[in-house]
Amino acid sequence: MAVRSPIVGRLPRHHVASTPAPGQVSPCSLEIAAWRDPRRPSGVRAVAGGDHHVSGSFAGRPTPDSSRVEGPPVASARSSPASSAIDFLSLCRHLKTTKRKGWINHGIKGPESIADHMYRMALMALITADLPGVDRERCIKIAIVHDIAEAIVGDITPSDGVPKAEKSRREQAALNEMCKVLGGGLRADEIKELWEEYENNSSLEANLVKDFDKVEMILQALEYESEHGKVLDEFFLSTAGKFQTETGKSWAAEVVSRRNAALGNKLN
Repeated sequence: MAVRSPIVGRLPRHHVASTPAPGQVSPCSLEIAAWRDPRRPSGVRAVAGGDHHVSGSFAGRPTPDSSRVEGPPVASARSSPASSAIDFLSLCRHLKTTKRKGWINHGIKGPESIADHMYRMALMALITADLPGVDRERCIKIAIVHDIAEAIVGDITPSDGVPKAEKSRREQAALNEMCKVLGGGLRADEIKELWEEYENNSSLEANLVKDFDKVEMILQALEYESEHGKVLDEFFLSTAGKFQTETGKSWAAEVVSRRNAALGNKLN
């Protein structure tokens, strides 16, 4: 199986985020401005005139007056590679602490984080069988970065009422900001390319990882049904018939089969 270079052979498909009108602050600017200052206690933001405390599900997200909040250090020409890397990784910590909103909306206590979700997707790509024309290592990379922009914009779900195009625009703008923090260069270009490939569903690898995204979600739903005694039909109904690959279809069928068996046992 030929292994492709992560950059060569694939043209980047960059989207240009709309420019805010004079006096306005873009959604991405508000999100990036809420980045935690590591020198301050958890839940504290640096704002003009003093620190501002936030808590609960809004911790790490912008506040109504967040246009006055200092943002993360954006890498300059003088930033060292180590400094840029640590700044980027510090920003990505929100992926570890931000809980997936779909589970919160369904009353799941202590739900998984965005990083939890992406990690198990990466494991799915690691253990899946080799497929003709599919670069499995690229699938792992796509799984790792596909939700990375949520470190800034948070987990936007259908219940938020944000149109798909607007969600994509916000995430693209956030991704661009994150890559600036990283300092640009080949690694930043690779992250953008992998994210856009997934977003556009433009390759066999993206098709498979899109399926892993749904399989991971319904597997998590099955586990939460067992742990919390809930019925989470919505997650199974929303993914039914939407799998693109044979691997995705077979893995989803296995999850659904186990769920049906568990529900049958409860009835008996």
